[in-house]
Amino acid sequence: MTTKDATPDVLDLIAAAASALKERREEINRLNVFPVPDGDTGTNMSLTMDAVTTALAALDPDPSVAEICKAITHGSLMGARGNSGVILSQILRGLCEAIGASTESSSSVLADALQRSVTVAFQAVRKPVEGTMLTVLKDASEAATAGARASASLDEVLDMVVKASFESVRRGPDLLPVLKEHGVVDAGGFGLAILAEGFVTGMDGHVFSEHDIAVATGELAVSPVNDWDDDEYLYCTEFLLHDADADKSSVADWIAAKGGSELVVGDRETYKIHVHTDDPGAVLSWATSIGDVADVHINNMRRQTAERTEHLKAEGAAPTPFKPVGFVAVAAGDGLSDILRSLGVDAIVSGGQTMNPSTAEIFAAVETVRADKVVILPNNKNIIMAAQQVIGLDERPVAVIPTTSVPEAFSALLGFDQTLPFDEAVAEMTAAAEGVRTGEVTTAVKNAKGKVGAIKQGQVIGISDHEIEVVGDDVIDVALKLIALLSEDAETLTILAGEEFDDASLARLASEAETANPSLEVETHRGGQPLYPVIIGLE
Repeated sequence: MTTKDATPDVLDLIAAAASALKERREEINRLNVFPVPDGDTGTNMSLTMDAVTTALAALDPDPSVAEICKAITHGSLMGARGNSGVILSQILRGLCEAIGASTESSSSVLADALQRSVTVAFQAVRKPVEGTMLTVLKDASEAATAGARASASLDEVLDMVVKASFESVRRGPDLLPVLKEHGVVDAGGFGLAILAEGFVTGMDGHVFSEHDIAVATGELAVSPVNDWDDDEYLYCTEFLLHDADADKSSVADWIAAKGGSELVVGDRETYKIHVHTDDPGAVLSWATSIGDVADVHINNMRRQTAERTEHLKAEGAAPTPFKPVGFVAVAAGDGLSDILRSLGVDAIVSGGQTMNPSTAEIFAAVETVRADKVVILPNNKNIIMAAQQVIGLDERPVAVIPTTSVPEAFSALLGFDQTLPFDEAVAEMTAAAEGVRTGEVTTAVKNAKGKVGAIKQGQVIGISDHEIEVVGDDVIDVALKLIALLSEDAETLTILAGEEFDDASLARLASEAETANPSLEVETHRGGQPLYPVIIGLE
């Protein structure tokens, strides 16, 4: 059987593998305790596979093996999430490099592909650790090689790969003490084994699970843990770097000097970069100086650890009762998230101006909301379309209020009237959001020209309605000028302080804003948003 003949089946099998992973992502997430919380491993791996299936779905009918491999490689790189997702993208890249160069499908081709996958994946990780998904990959490769040398059929070798994967997962705690200490197996390794099982189970005549092949993962109890070390880096930061003016080794060296758990994969056309750091702003500023940055994701790992611990402690308790309407909102910053939750938001999707979440991420959040109907607040112009794609994916009624900022979301939530029919309540919330004027203060990352004239890299800029309205050298000065531009007929001013804007500066800004605008009622909050020291809302 040639590879070309098998391609339609391969697409179905990849979809089956991605589906198997998605169905068990929460089970994988609960295992995620090593080395430090890095998002949720099951979710990150599932989102990476979602990007693969999306790329495959965009192919013309009857694609060639080369086209399939290119779509898998590109889709997984562009859509990789978290440490585990980036490593998974390299595993898939290695498989595709070998399979794409072959003209047949056989046990020896599979063995060669897995060997290539091991090489590529290990090259991506500077400090490989035994007992993790890399070990599972290596053990699976060795099983395939042994099967091919014994002249086993392709079907037989595929079974060997699945069995070896789960057996490797089971042995992980013996190789990695932190896993045994917490009574868990490695989350990434378990996810990789589930992917392999999903792929093979989708084939005719293959019906088994890890329990049927005597894998004892069930003997390991999952306990709520909080293994955060305050000496670890705080932020998990990942992004794409396009057309970089630096080679891969130079980029990797610089990233390694700024944090830990660093990964740099891809080539000069597109690097996928992942790093744990205390200063994501510095990393992104450097990256924008040598290329174009896109798809930025920044997560506070200490907060993720606390949320995961609380979630595990709550397991077994009575589920939260369904409510008539639930809310999902996009926000970057612990303070903003806390305020949104206090206003009734059930699920927060991390994202904002520099890190636009995908439709899959927003949909995943919607799925967690226990409500009869769900409202999504995207809070950024670039996220509205992705949010709208969720409509129809969920069986429940879902509405998107096209908020372009968090202050608009505050007003929309305050304007929610649960006594109204759903459509009318959404219309009222939309009208409330439209009555807000938002301003944002940040720093120019490069020289530019705008309606205010020449703008130099490093200058402070004030933005409203996606236009740079004010340029200066001081955050407070620019913020005050922006308030003056937007305050006509306004009654309330809300100031949201970013993570680098200290309390003394916030108090000074509020005081000077009140003095300059005595008719305004001024409210201040710690937003904690990155990169934007001040966000203001007037209504």
